[in-house]
Amino acid sequence: MNDLNKAIWFFGLSGAGKSTLASALHEHFRKAGVRSIVLDGDKIRKGISSGLDFSKEDRRENVRRIAEVCRLMLEAEVIPIVAAITPFEKDRDYITSILGKDVIEWVFVNCPLHICENRDPKGLYKKVRKGKIKSFTGIDQEFEIPFGDVLSLNTDKENVEDCLQKILSVLSVSVVRRS
Repeated sequence: MNDLNKAIWFFGLSGAGKSTLASALHEHFRKAGVRSIVLDGDKIRKGISSGLDFSKEDRRENVRRIAEVCRLMLEAEVIPIVAAITPFEKDRDYITSILGKDVIEWVFVNCPLHICENRDPKGLYKKVRKGKIKSFTGIDQEFEIPFGDVLSLNTDKENVEDCLQKILSVLSVSVVRRS
């Protein structure tokens, strides 16, 4: 059994760096011999949530499903690392109620919209601007900035290694330097 029995949930705008940080944390855990899994919002939407759209109701159902998968992973002593936009405070509270306040670590991947749009690793912002995608967070659907006890990482100013160190210090896990 690992000493860290928590889900780590990265949330923020598309292109903010959630998946990059989730993958870096997963790799750190792998090298340390700690079992973890990345639950990427885009991949979840293609699989267990493929029938859902981006309405508030379907977004809530999507994150509920992810939270339930997290619960199963925790029971199996695998650390779930989630990378999902999760734009609404009400939904983040709902996820916390499903998993438990002491079982989830929220990490806000904070990056200005214009930087996310310039990065646009999946070409989604271009599709939004051409009218091919509707209800896109940050453009025609709001993103509620978190308040309270949430780790906030500014990925427009901090590199992956610095962000990883901050995450690990909050989790009280030692940092293994990557080459």
